[in-house]
Amino acid sequence: MDSTVLNLVAQVISKSDRAHPADAVLRQEMRTQHGATRAQATEISRLVFSYYRWLGWLDERQELSARLLQAADLAENFAHRPQDFSDRELTQRSVPAWIGEEIEIIPEFARALQTEPRLWLRARPGEGASLAKALRHCQVLGNGILSDTLAYHGREDLFQSPQFHAGAFELQDVSSQAVGWLCSPHPGQTWWDCCAGEGGKLLHLSDLMRNQGLIWASDRAQWRLRKLKRRAARARVFNYRAELWDGGARLPTKTRFDGVLLDAPCSGTGTWQRNPHARWTLVREDIKELADLQLRLLRHAASAVKPGGQIFYSVCSLARSETIGVVEGFEKAVPGFVPIRLTNPLVPGNGETEVLFLWPQQVNGNGMFVAGWTRE
Repeated sequence: MDSTVLNLVAQVISKSDRAHPADAVLRQEMRTQHGATRAQATEISRLVFSYYRWLGWLDERQELSARLLQAADLAENFAHRPQDFSDRELTQRSVPAWIGEEIEIIPEFARALQTEPRLWLRARPGEGASLAKALRHCQVLGNGILSDTLAYHGREDLFQSPQFHAGAFELQDVSSQAVGWLCSPHPGQTWWDCCAGEGGKLLHLSDLMRNQGLIWASDRAQWRLRKLKRRAARARVFNYRAELWDGGARLPTKTRFDGVLLDAPCSGTGTWQRNPHARWTLVREDIKELADLQLRLLRHAASAVKPGGQIFYSVCSLARSETIGVVEGFEKAVPGFVPIRLTNPLVPGNGETEVLFLWPQQVNGNGMFVAGWTRE
């Protein structure tokens, strides 16, 4: 293996810890490595994530270079001969043991975590087929609402493509797209994206509303809202208004909304396939603290829903405390909200349910949880 690649991977791993996530360190290191070729950059990225994906199999007594080579071999073997890995070793080694208190680690889930994730795109409305033809190496997910969702199998840097700079698509995981479909906002309505972050779900809501009506976007970090502004301009989304909100009882506006989306800060256990480093830095206390925060945010946000309006709660976590636990806490603490029956848009035929889990092994995307209520 290229010594330059190994050295750069070792730098990323040595700088990564609980306070410095590996994906962020990787981006920073690659920005400073002007001499690395595109092929080397791709190999560095895959090797960093393979190291953390297969960390449970590695012997810490070995030199880092030996562990990196072993991780690469494990990833290669699993990709071509997954049957060589038993269900028992996968469920016991792929995640820390304590997470079993929050998530049932079944073999199918463990195998999904060890599989390299797909890259999902969301085309502008009605442009899925033409985008797939222009980018190539794309597979359109389906018909109807799925016709603008594409799985990308190529190796090009899509951020450099003319289609991206023209606002023809967004990189958005398929489970994140499902949240927008479940909200199903209508043109002319007024919505609030409480924790909008950099705007991924807001842009989808706007497309579903045909850029008509109004979306309030809030976040506690001004830098995220600045990124949202740049993304919205590129996507030609203009029906939004951005304000800071610290998550407290004082809301950013006195407006009462047709719909509210709280895509809350969470542990990210649903993203462990895409972000394996996070498996080994999360601790039990994080989940409890986040669940308390999520319930507090949900209670505050619910006060902005007008009678007959709806509120949706989503997290890219599968932990019981952050999903079922928050739902039970909300329904106990806040009267006057009726659960919405949800249908999984990615797995048709499963019927309706009051809470919806999207599992990586079912949807080939991030794990996601969604619940919703209508205000009486």
